[in-house]
Amino acid sequence: MKALPVFEAVARLNSFSRAAQELHISQSAVSHQIRLLEDYLGEALFVRNGRYLSLTEEGKSYFETIASALSQIERASEQLQGHEDMQVRLALFSSFAVRWLIPRLPGLQRQYPQLNLTLEMMSAEPQLSDRISDCFITLQHEQRGFTFDLIYSERLFPVCSRTLWQRLCADLLQQGLISNMEPESISAEHLKRLPLLSTYSIFGEKGEDWRRWFQEAGTHLPDSTRYQHFSHMLLTLEAARHHQGIALTNDYMYIPSEDPDLVMLPTHIMKTHDRFYVAYKSSRRQEPGIQILRRWLNEQARASGLLSPH
Repeated sequence: MKALPVFEAVARLNSFSRAAQELHISQSAVSHQIRLLEDYLGEALFVRNGRYLSLTEEGKSYFETIASALSQIERASEQLQGHEDMQVRLALFSSFAVRWLIPRLPGLQRQYPQLNLTLEMMSAEPQLSDRISDCFITLQHEQRGFTFDLIYSERLFPVCSRTLWQRLCADLLQQGLISNMEPESISAEHLKRLPLLSTYSIFGEKGEDWRRWFQEAGTHLPDSTRYQHFSHMLLTLEAARHHQGIALTNDYMYIPSEDPDLVMLPTHIMKTHDRFYVAYKSSRRQEPGIQILRRWLNEQARASGLLSPH
């Protein structure tokens, strides 16, 4: 037991000397404890290559369990002492954070001033682990030891600038394809008249978002289709605001009250079958900070329409 906090510190800091400084013991004492632990386990936990230190595969697996266990012991002690831990790390996609979560954080701070929330940006799906974060907004929905609360089932729909929409309606009206400048619906075919702004990170291939959308709408795109390609939906929407074409977006990226210059076109809506979940360790679900955050996220998802039936 004496060696476990030493192992956790060395693995987390990736350094014997920094672990010694943090624990206020000598570096030789750190080395001695690690050696005793490796002898006890019968496994090498670290690979030493000159000045560099790294965990072995066995060390990584052991660290994952030990770090979580030590953290739980620390939290249990704090709760018994009456010092409830209200610091919570939330890992989530940058787009979800920028467009949906961050504008709502002042409300969270007013409602729960005792909660100290730290955001961790993700560019891809992370490993669900206490070492990375306490809670996650993720597309994953299964992992042993974790609970998953659904907050959004994604759907894609076309938007463009108000100026471009009025130009399209005027063109359709002139040709007798619609009866007024504010049609209740338009055909997917009508969108082929304008450049299409594609976010290739959605399905991992340029133009694939629009190809699937038109296919679901019962039509196909000609080879002459005009595209602009973007890696991220944030960029695609910015191009749409500047009248460069029609973009496909989703409910957390497009907020009508905050996007007066963008118009959701009255046409086909496509479900992507991607679902967003709030994930957290099942063993930690009663922690006050995590309880507050997951309850608040669920309330906000319902209030903003993410969890409403479409």
